[in-house]
Formats: sequence, structure tokens, C-alpha cells
Amino acid sequence: MAQVHFLTHPEVAIDPSVPVPDWPLSPRGLERSRAMLAQPWIPGIRAVFSSTERKARDMAEILAVHLGLGFTPVEALGENDRSATGYLPPAEFEATADAFFAEPERSVRGWERAADAQARIVGAVRAVLAQAPPGDVAIVAHGGVGALLLCHIKGVEISRAEDQPGAGGGNVFRFTRVGWGLVEGWRPIDR
Repeated sequence: MAQVHFLTHPEVAIDPSVPVPDWPLSPRGLERSRAMLAQPWIPGIRAVFSSTERKARDMAEILAVHLGLGFTPVEALGENDRSATGYLPPAEFEATADAFFAEPERSVRGWERAADAQARIVGAVRAVLAQAPPGDVAIVAHGGVGALLLCHIKGVEISRAEDQPGAGGGNVFRFTRVGWGLVEGWRPIDR
């Protein structure tokens, strides 16, 4: 049965002077993206889609070139809109992200509401799958919207409990194209 591989970009080159959507993958993120290519599920992918944010496009390009495919950037696959705050130091970011998940109907510090981001990512994935060719599909996006999508797939309330593990990103979960049944929860892309 065909699957959707929802991938989150790995480590990025953080630069507070650059808008967050323009951050590229770091050398470690590039290394992990290349290591992912050895995973046994990679050859089955027939289409690659990504967020329009640079870090996601960087990873999607590595995957697509390896597979001899192009990739399609889709703006609606972007991370929850955090432009109201821009870069936040790690502790402040974590506290704000906790509030984002805890109060999904409220805009926390001007961020896109979690409920709205969830509706957007679910709609974007539906649109992507409607245009994708038969077979497995890779969607390269972000951890926040990935957690929101996973909550939807599992039929649970929005919760940070469904957020990806680790601190640097670079994880994947899988679900069936038909019926959106969860096949496998979060795991690192390169293991």
C-alpha cells in the first residue's frame, strides 16, 4: 500500500539577522540529509513535495536529485507563521511553542493559531496527494506542522506530546495514502 513519508528538515544554520524562512541547512543537516538516502524506504518514493522555506527545499533537492526526480514547492506546507516574533532564543522559543500547542485557538505572541496551522497543513497534504502520481510520496516540511498533522491523523487533540523527538529536527513519520492510517510514528531520518 502506498505511503506518505512526512519528513522534517534536519539541523539549520541559525542566523538571527536572517529571516527564519531563509535559513539553510547546516553542515550537520546536509550530512544527515545525505545519510537518509541509504534508508530502505527511499527507492519507493515517486514524488517529492516541500515547503517553500529554504531549509525544506535544501533537503527536498537532495532527495529529488538522488531519485532522479524534480520536487514541487508548496507554500501551504510551511511551518506555522512565527513572523510576529522572528528569531527567539532557545528557552524563549520553547516556552512560546509550549503555549502555541497548549492554546490552539489563541494566537500566542502573534503566531498563527495552532488550529489554523493544522487546518492549513491537512488541506495542503490533501492537495498534494490529489496531484501526486501513484506510489509513495515524500513531503519535506517542518516539526510544528508535522506535529499538528500527526495529531489529526491519530485523531487526538492538538498537543505538543506529538511533537518530533530531539532538538535538531530531521525526523519522519509515515501514513497510508488511502485512509491516512499511521504506519510508523516519528523516527530519525538517518536511522
